[in-house]
Parts: sequence; structure tokens; C-alpha cells
Amino acid sequence: MTDKLLSDWRDNALQFEQQINRVVIGQQDAVRNIVIAVFARGHVLLEGNVGVGKTTLLRAVAQGLGGQYQRIEGTIDLMPADLIYYTYLNSDGKPCVDPGPLLKQGEQLSTFFFNEINRARPQVHSLLLRVMAERSVGAFNREYLFPHIQVFADRNRVEKEETFELPAAARDRFLMEISIETPNDDTVLDDLMFNTRFHDVDVLVDEIDSSLIPYYQLNEWAVRIQQTIEPSPALRRYALELWKAAAEPGRYGIRLSDVDMSQLIQAGASPRGMSYLIRAAKVRAWLENRTVLLPEDVQAVYRVTMAHRIFLNPIMAYRKDELMPELIDGILEAIAAP
Repeated sequence: MTDKLLSDWRDNALQFEQQINRVVIGQQDAVRNIVIAVFARGHVLLEGNVGVGKTTLLRAVAQGLGGQYQRIEGTIDLMPADLIYYTYLNSDGKPCVDPGPLLKQGEQLSTFFFNEINRARPQVHSLLLRVMAERSVGAFNREYLFPHIQVFADRNRVEKEETFELPAAARDRFLMEISIETPNDDTVLDDLMFNTRFHDVDVLVDEIDSSLIPYYQLNEWAVRIQQTIEPSPALRRYALELWKAAAEPGRYGIRLSDVDMSQLIQAGASPRGMSYLIRAAKVRAWLENRTVLLPEDVQAVYRVTMAHRIFLNPIMAYRKDELMPELIDGILEAIAAP
């Protein structure tokens, strides 16, 4: 019975993916990774230039997932309390306090979208960090739980003024950091420019069917997916070597141009990061209709789950955008798959 239900869930997940791809075209890899994150129950950070569809993508995902949805815009004057409550004067001129976006839906809060997260202050990041890690927050002398919450955040990589870089601890809480690039297919670009279907985002997002995924059962089924997919002993050793190579690439014969490998890495991925890698890889295997974890599953999610968890020494950090893709490719090429 469980196998049949898992198959039905897989069919719905793939339909969900197809719907998102019809709304946000030219981003198939990003959409697949987000679907994986949804069923791995991990938080997602999107990064890209202005106007490449980050917000549209996340709105489409929230619409498709259903459940209770809240959104907040990152601004330089946003404070932690703004996520918990807001004050105002009612029609009688009396001060009132209402729940903020985190508390408004209570335990039914499902998707929390933080737009332009790098515009928010570190104090806000700290509060979000607790919500992401513990799915709870303390307010008004009580504890509020969010058992179903999944945080999606985005930031644009162009503007740097009045922005705050996310600390390592906050970035490590995200299962994936996905880069959204401008499509390079001329057919896709022509559609985005001239097909009026893509000119009204509200109408476009409303096309998404929100009945495919029973959102409040996701936690239970995510556990079943993880229990169903089995890694072999050889795959376990392979994953361990990938982890070690991320911390000590020079030891594994990985070389980058014009780089002293002994001075490159400040810190490799955390144990939590590696568990996230395996969680994501298992979901990918499930989407591919397999019950055995293969090296190609791990390889497919390695970049989006690991690149933001490998920290370069400050002397090399300014070359991160250049060196990190080269390092990830080097690791995947150097470690032989079983």
C-alpha cells in the first residue's frame, strides 16, 4: 500500500514540476531542485540578477503547494519584531497589536517567503535562523510552533549598498542555494519578450493547481521517502570521500589555476550539510522512480547543497564566483564514483 501511495505522490510531484515549468520557462534545473527541496523539507535560498524570475518562481511554488502562505519584504529598517507583530491605531483611535506574518497563521503556516533577504539586518537574520532551525519562536510569553514551515528566500546579486551579507550560520540552514540565471535559449527569450501570457504575473501564477499536493501530509511522506531509498556501502564511502575532499581538496589532488590549495579553504561542509546532501539525493532518486541511491543522484544535487557550505579563506573570498564552480567540478571529477 505504501509503495502505491509513494507512486501516486511521485506522479503528483512530477505534475507539480511540469506546472511550474509552464509558468517559469527556461529554468528547468532550478525548478527540479526546488521540487527536491520541497520533498526533502529543506529551506531554499535563490540568488540571481534583477528581473530573472526569482519572485515569480517562488510565488508559483507557494501557489502550487497550497497551505497557509506569508511573505515579507526585506528592508534596511525591518526589525525582528516586525515578523512577530505590528501595532496600529483602530477606528476609535485605540492602539492595537495584531500578529505579524510569522504568527498570523499559527501552526498552519506552510510557506514563508522572505523577499530580498540581504536587505534585512543581522538581527532579523538571527530570528529567522531560529525559525528555520527549530521551527519555533518565542513571543508574548509563550512558544509558537511551525511544524510545516518551509522558508524560501531570495536576494539579488547586483545591489550591494544597504545590504547585509548572510552569516555562515544562516546560510548553512538552507538546504539549497540555487542560482537563477537569464535563459540563453533564444526561443525562451523571444517568448518572455513577446508572448503576452508572461506579461501578467498574477494571472500566470493563478494557473497553478494547488490541489495536487496535500501539503500538511508532506512531513510524513518526506520521512517515508527517506526510509524507502537505500544507499549501498560503496555509495556511503563515495559520499564520505566527497565530504572530505570539500574540506581538503589539495589532499585529493585537486588543483585550481593560480591558487595555493593549502590556503584556499577556511572550512568545509558541516555534518548537517552532508545529511542535507543525502536527503536531497534520496528525493532525486525517488523522483527518478528508484529505491536505490546512485552516484548520479548525489552528483546532481552536490553543487546546490554544498557550494554555499564551503567557505574560502578571506584572501580568496573575492574570487569566490570564479573559484567555487571550478572547485565543485574538480571534486566531482577527482572522486571516483562506485
